[in-house]
Amino acid sequence: MVEPGDRKNVAAYLQEAYEVSITRACQTVGLPKSVYYYESKKDDTEVIEKLQELVEKKPTRGYPYYFNRIRNEGLAWNHKRVKRVYNKLKLNKRRKYKRRLPHRYKEPLIAPQIANHTWSMDFMHDTLTNGRKVRILNIIDDHNRQALCIEADYSHSGNSVSLALDRLLEQYGKPDQIRCDNGPEFISNTLVSYCSVKEIKLKYIQPGKPTQNVYIERFNRSYREDVLDAYLFDTLMQLRSLSEEWKEDYNLNHPHKSLNNKSPLKYLKLNHDI
Repeated sequence: MVEPGDRKNVAAYLQEAYEVSITRACQTVGLPKSVYYYESKKDDTEVIEKLQELVEKKPTRGYPYYFNRIRNEGLAWNHKRVKRVYNKLKLNKRRKYKRRLPHRYKEPLIAPQIANHTWSMDFMHDTLTNGRKVRILNIIDDHNRQALCIEADYSHSGNSVSLALDRLLEQYGKPDQIRCDNGPEFISNTLVSYCSVKEIKLKYIQPGKPTQNVYIERFNRSYREDVLDAYLFDTLMQLRSLSEEWKEDYNLNHPHKSLNNKSPLKYLKLNHDI
């Protein structure tokens, strides 16, 4: 069954494609000529905006929920009107949707004045000579840019990140907060629950804004230039061994312009001595 709106479109197509009169095109599709020229004076802007707002917030619900929600909010639109707009927007069709992230807010990046105030963490990727991919978890202290963790493995999860943090907490103490992106390991229920129990705040940057985590990004660049891009690794153990050597040298000897050309450990010692 073809609705009048669709027949109007068909009539317009016939008139343009075959250069026939509007009268003949309307007769062909069985559409009254008056209906062809009729222009609706209804303004459904408010209904459209409201339905789109509800669908954005509650994408899995159907028409009965949306209509009753509209009524509960005190909007007295007729159910026929709401249903007409609902169908017009094709909301009666099954929609694909994906899990959405909570809103992330941009915050100024300020270097902490004490150690263990803010840590930053991020993942890097590389490939062994046999073609097998590896992922490297990097964690640093934003105060003195000290490399706390460079953990390479074939894969990582929220559980492996939690275990790495557990080892760091025993060695360095507990940070107040950890800055990271919105990767699946970092937003996983396992890591979120772990940080909640440990009373560590997870500070997520905005999606697609790596500059909001610039301390770890700068660290990643140094690590990639000195290790990942400088060597070919046959095994995971080779990568882990060289990464550990590099981490110790970085913490002890790498000069940072932002630290008055002091290395992370020397800067930390200088601050403690003061």
